[in-house]
Amino acid sequence: MVTDKNIDIEGMAQRIASIRENASQLKAMSGGIQAVDKNADRILASVKMLEINVTDVADILRDSK
Repeated sequence: MVTDKNIDIEGMAQRIASIRENASQLKAMSGGIQAVDKNADRILASVKMLEINVTDVADILRDSK
C-alpha cells in the first residue's frame, strides 16, 4: 500500500509515455534485428502494465479536478 501522499503520479505517467516512445523508436530503427525487436516488444508489454497501473490513475486524478 502506498502511504506517501507526495507521489508525482503525473510525472510518472509522463516518464512512462517517454519510455513507450523510446521503445517504439528503437524497434522502428532496428532494421529487423530480431533481438532488438523482441526485446522492444517485451519493454512495450511492461510499459502497457505500467500504463494500466499508473497512467490510468493519473487520468482519473486529472479528470476529478
